[in-house]
Amino acid sequence: MQVQLSAVIITFNEERNIGRCIDSLKSVADEILVVDSFSTDRTEEICREKGARFVSHAFEGHIEQKNWAKGEAKFDHVISLDADEALDEELQRNITQIKNDWKCDAYKMNRLTNYCGHWVRHSGWYPDTKIRLFDRRKGDWGGSNPHDKYIPQAGVKVKWISGDILHYSFYTREEHLKQIDKFSTIAANALFKKGKRSNIIKRYINPIARFVKAFIIRLGFLDGKAGFDIARYSAYANHLKYSKLQKLQSVKGSASDE
Repeated sequence: MQVQLSAVIITFNEERNIGRCIDSLKSVADEILVVDSFSTDRTEEICREKGARFVSHAFEGHIEQKNWAKGEAKFDHVISLDADEALDEELQRNITQIKNDWKCDAYKMNRLTNYCGHWVRHSGWYPDTKIRLFDRRKGDWGGSNPHDKYIPQAGVKVKWISGDILHYSFYTREEHLKQIDKFSTIAANALFKKGKRSNIIKRYINPIARFVKAFIIRLGFLDGKAGFDIARYSAYANHLKYSKLQKLQSVKGSASDE
Protein backbone atom coordinates (compact mmCIF):
# COMPACT_ATOMS: atom_id res chain seq x y z
CA MET A 1 0.00 0.00 0.00
CA GLN A 2 1.33 3.45 -0.88
CA VAL A 3 2.21 5.64 2.09
CA GLN A 4 1.26 9.30 2.19
CA LEU A 5 4.15 11.68 2.57
CA SER A 6 4.46 15.09 4.23
CA ALA A 7 7.23 17.41 3.05
CA VAL A 8 8.35 19.66 5.91
CA ILE A 9 10.41 22.84 5.48
CA ILE A 10 11.40 25.50 8.03
CA THR A 11 11.94 29.04 6.76
CA PHE A 12 12.89 32.60 7.59
CA ASN A 13 13.16 35.15 4.77
CA GLU A 14 13.71 32.54 2.05
CA GLU A 15 12.03 34.22 -0.92
CA ARG A 16 15.12 33.53 -3.05
CA ASN A 17 15.04 29.76 -2.50
CA ILE A 18 11.66 28.51 -1.33
CA GLY A 19 9.95 28.33 -4.73
CA ARG A 20 12.58 25.98 -6.13
CA CYS A 21 12.39 23.80 -3.02
CA ILE A 22 8.60 23.45 -3.16
CA ASP A 23 8.60 22.76 -6.91
CA SER A 24 11.01 19.84 -6.42
CA LEU A 25 8.69 18.27 -3.83
CA LYS A 26 5.40 18.46 -5.72
CA SER A 27 5.83 15.12 -7.49
CA VAL A 28 6.53 13.18 -4.26
CA ALA A 29 4.65 14.91 -1.43
CA ASP A 30 0.99 14.57 -0.53
CA GLU A 31 1.36 17.61 1.71
CA ILE A 32 3.93 20.42 1.73
CA LEU A 33 4.16 22.11 5.13
CA VAL A 34 6.21 25.26 5.64
CA VAL A 35 6.89 26.33 9.24
CA ASP A 36 8.07 29.92 9.19
CA SER A 37 9.57 32.07 11.94
CA PHE A 38 7.83 35.32 10.92
CA SER A 39 9.51 36.19 7.64
CA THR A 40 9.40 39.82 6.51
CA ASP A 41 9.95 39.16 2.79
CA ARG A 42 7.79 37.35 0.19
CA THR A 43 8.30 33.86 1.66
CA GLU A 44 4.68 33.45 2.79
CA GLU A 45 3.27 34.79 -0.46
CA ILE A 46 5.35 32.39 -2.57
CA CYS A 47 4.49 29.41 -0.39
CA ARG A 48 0.77 30.05 -0.58
CA GLU A 49 0.93 30.68 -4.35
CA LYS A 50 2.52 27.25 -4.76
CA GLY A 51 -0.08 25.51 -2.60
CA ALA A 52 1.95 24.85 0.53
CA ARG A 53 0.38 24.87 3.98
CA PHE A 54 1.99 27.80 5.80
CA VAL A 55 2.29 27.97 9.60
CA SER A 56 4.08 30.60 11.69
CA HIS A 57 5.96 29.54 14.81
CA ALA A 58 8.51 31.32 16.99
CA PHE A 59 12.08 30.14 16.40
CA GLU A 60 13.89 28.74 19.44
CA GLY A 61 16.64 26.89 17.59
CA HIS A 62 17.07 24.76 14.47
CA ILE A 63 16.60 21.48 16.36
CA GLU A 64 13.60 22.70 18.31
CA GLN A 65 11.94 24.16 15.20
CA LYS A 66 12.38 20.99 13.15
CA ASN A 67 11.03 18.77 15.91
CA TRP A 68 8.00 21.04 16.32
CA ALA A 69 7.48 21.12 12.56
CA LYS A 70 7.53 17.35 12.08
CA GLY A 71 4.93 17.09 14.83
CA GLU A 72 2.67 19.40 12.82
CA ALA A 73 2.87 17.26 9.67
CA LYS A 74 -0.35 15.59 8.55
CA PHE A 75 1.31 12.24 7.83
CA ASP A 76 3.79 10.07 9.78
CA HIS A 77 6.08 9.59 6.79
CA VAL A 78 8.13 12.74 6.26
CA ILE A 79 10.64 14.18 3.79
CA SER A 80 12.50 17.09 5.38
CA LEU A 81 14.34 19.75 3.39
CA ASP A 82 15.83 23.13 4.19
CA ALA A 83 14.54 26.02 2.08
CA ASP A 84 17.83 26.26 0.17
CA GLU A 85 17.64 22.62 -0.88
CA ALA A 86 15.82 20.76 -3.66
CA LEU A 87 15.46 17.15 -4.82
CA ASP A 88 17.13 16.24 -8.09
CA GLU A 89 15.12 14.21 -10.61
CA GLU A 90 16.71 10.88 -9.69
CA LEU A 91 15.85 11.38 -6.04
CA GLN A 92 12.28 12.33 -6.94
CA ARG A 93 11.90 9.07 -8.88
CA ASN A 94 13.38 6.95 -6.10
CA ILE A 95 11.24 8.53 -3.39
CA THR A 96 8.14 7.88 -5.49
CA GLN A 97 9.12 4.21 -5.72
CA ILE A 98 9.75 4.03 -1.96
CA LYS A 99 6.27 5.42 -1.28
CA ASN A 100 4.86 2.42 -3.15
CA ASP A 101 7.03 -0.06 -1.24
CA TRP A 102 8.12 1.43 2.10
CA LYS A 103 10.46 -1.12 3.72
CA CYS A 104 12.71 0.84 6.13
CA ASP A 105 12.20 3.26 8.98
CA ALA A 106 14.46 5.91 7.46
CA TYR A 107 16.35 6.65 4.25
CA LYS A 108 19.56 8.59 3.75
CA MET A 109 20.80 10.33 0.61
CA ASN A 110 23.73 12.40 -0.62
CA ARG A 111 23.74 16.18 -0.66
CA LEU A 112 25.54 18.10 -3.40
CA THR A 113 26.32 21.73 -2.59
CA ASN A 114 26.50 24.67 -4.95
CA TYR A 115 28.97 27.24 -3.61
CA CYS A 116 28.93 30.61 -5.38
CA GLY A 117 27.98 28.93 -8.66
CA HIS A 118 30.35 25.94 -8.34
CA TRP A 119 29.18 22.39 -7.58
CA VAL A 120 31.52 21.13 -4.84
CA ARG A 121 32.42 17.44 -5.16
CA HIS A 122 35.39 17.38 -2.74
CA SER A 123 36.54 19.46 0.27
CA GLY A 124 34.62 17.19 2.67
CA TRP A 125 31.36 18.62 1.30
CA TYR A 126 30.35 15.61 -0.78
CA PRO A 127 28.68 13.16 -0.48
CA ASP A 128 27.56 14.76 2.83
CA THR A 129 25.00 12.00 3.40
CA LYS A 130 21.86 12.98 5.34
CA ILE A 131 18.80 11.16 6.71
CA ARG A 132 15.90 13.19 5.34
CA LEU A 133 13.16 10.63 4.59
CA PHE A 134 11.77 8.92 7.66
CA ASP A 135 8.92 7.66 9.80
CA ARG A 136 8.64 10.47 12.34
CA ARG A 137 7.61 8.01 15.06
CA LYS A 138 11.06 6.37 14.89
CA GLY A 139 13.38 9.29 15.69
CA ASP A 140 13.89 12.98 16.41
CA TRP A 141 16.07 15.90 15.41
CA GLY A 142 19.17 16.31 17.57
CA GLY A 143 22.78 17.38 17.31
CA SER A 144 24.03 20.77 18.46
CA ASN A 145 22.54 24.03 17.19
CA PRO A 146 22.84 25.28 14.52
CA HIS A 147 24.01 21.92 13.12
CA ASP A 148 20.92 19.74 13.43
CA LYS A 149 20.74 16.11 12.33
CA TYR A 150 18.01 13.49 12.33
CA ILE A 151 18.74 10.78 14.92
CA PRO A 152 16.81 7.51 14.50
CA GLN A 153 15.91 5.38 17.48
CA ALA A 154 18.08 2.38 18.37
CA GLY A 155 17.47 -0.58 16.08
CA VAL A 156 15.94 1.50 13.29
CA LYS A 157 16.77 0.27 9.80
CA VAL A 158 18.28 2.98 7.60
CA LYS A 159 18.88 2.54 3.86
CA TRP A 160 20.85 4.71 1.42
CA ILE A 161 19.13 5.72 -1.82
CA SER A 162 20.68 7.25 -4.94
CA GLY A 163 20.11 10.78 -6.15
CA ASP A 164 21.18 14.09 -4.67
CA ILE A 165 19.70 16.78 -2.52
CA LEU A 166 20.81 19.92 -4.34
CA HIS A 167 21.99 22.45 -1.77
CA TYR A 168 22.25 26.07 -2.92
CA SER A 169 24.36 27.24 -0.02
CA PHE A 170 25.92 30.63 -0.69
CA TYR A 171 25.55 32.93 -3.66
CA THR A 172 28.49 35.11 -2.57
CA ARG A 173 31.47 34.74 -0.27
CA GLU A 174 30.20 37.68 1.76
CA GLU A 175 27.09 35.64 2.59
CA HIS A 176 29.33 32.81 3.78
CA LEU A 177 31.25 35.12 6.12
CA LYS A 178 28.02 36.57 7.46
CA GLN A 179 26.70 33.09 8.25
CA ILE A 180 29.99 32.11 9.90
CA ASP A 181 29.65 35.08 12.25
CA LYS A 182 26.04 34.16 13.08
CA PHE A 183 26.51 30.42 13.42
CA SER A 184 29.74 30.70 15.45
CA THR A 185 27.83 32.71 18.05
CA ILE A 186 25.07 30.08 18.22
CA ALA A 187 27.62 27.25 18.41
CA ALA A 188 29.70 28.96 21.10
CA ASN A 189 26.63 29.43 23.28
CA ALA A 190 25.57 25.81 22.75
CA LEU A 191 29.06 24.58 23.71
CA PHE A 192 29.11 26.81 26.79
CA LYS A 193 25.76 25.45 27.97
CA LYS A 194 27.16 21.92 27.60
CA GLY A 195 30.14 22.80 29.79
CA LYS A 196 32.67 22.72 26.94
CA ARG A 197 35.74 24.95 27.20
CA SER A 198 38.06 26.73 24.79
CA ASN A 199 41.86 26.66 24.85
CA ILE A 200 44.83 27.68 22.71
CA ILE A 201 44.86 24.42 20.76
CA LYS A 202 41.18 24.74 19.83
CA ARG A 203 41.56 28.40 18.83
CA TYR A 204 44.76 28.16 16.80
CA ILE A 205 45.99 24.61 16.12
CA ASN A 206 42.65 23.05 15.24
CA PRO A 207 41.86 25.66 12.57
CA ILE A 208 45.15 24.90 10.80
CA ALA A 209 44.29 21.19 10.91
CA ARG A 210 40.84 22.02 9.51
CA PHE A 211 42.38 23.79 6.52
CA VAL A 212 44.80 20.94 5.78
CA LYS A 213 42.06 18.35 6.10
CA ALA A 214 39.65 20.14 3.74
CA PHE A 215 42.13 21.36 1.12
CA ILE A 216 44.68 18.52 1.05
CA ILE A 217 43.32 15.33 2.63
CA ARG A 218 39.78 15.74 1.27
CA LEU A 219 41.05 16.97 -2.12
CA GLY A 220 39.64 20.47 -1.87
CA PHE A 221 42.29 21.65 -4.32
CA LEU A 222 40.33 19.79 -7.03
CA ASP A 223 37.49 22.27 -6.45
CA GLY A 224 39.83 25.14 -7.39
CA LYS A 225 39.18 28.58 -5.92
CA ALA A 226 35.97 27.35 -4.30
CA GLY A 227 37.89 24.57 -2.55
CA PHE A 228 40.50 27.01 -1.24
CA ASP A 229 37.86 29.39 0.09
CA ILE A 230 35.89 26.57 1.69
CA ALA A 231 39.03 25.34 3.47
CA ARG A 232 40.10 28.74 4.76
CA TYR A 233 36.60 29.73 5.84
CA SER A 234 36.23 26.39 7.63
CA ALA A 235 39.43 27.17 9.54
CA TYR A 236 38.22 30.68 10.31
CA ALA A 237 34.83 29.42 11.52
CA ASN A 238 36.51 27.01 13.90
CA HIS A 239 38.77 29.75 15.26
CA LEU A 240 35.88 32.20 15.66
CA LYS A 241 33.67 29.68 17.45
CA TYR A 242 36.26 28.90 20.10
CA SER A 243 37.30 32.55 20.42
CA LYS A 244 33.69 33.43 21.21
CA LEU A 245 33.53 30.51 23.65
CA GLN A 246 36.69 31.85 25.33
CA LYS A 247 35.00 35.24 25.67
CA LEU A 248 31.93 33.64 27.24
CA GLN A 249 34.16 31.82 29.72
CA SER A 250 35.89 35.08 30.66
CA VAL A 251 32.76 37.22 30.94
CA LYS A 252 30.50 34.73 32.69
CA GLY A 253 33.33 33.34 34.79
CA SER A 254 34.12 36.83 36.04
CA ALA A 255 30.45 37.50 36.75
CA SER A 256 30.17 34.34 38.85
CA ASP A 257 33.17 35.43 40.94
CA GLU A 258 31.61 38.75 41.91
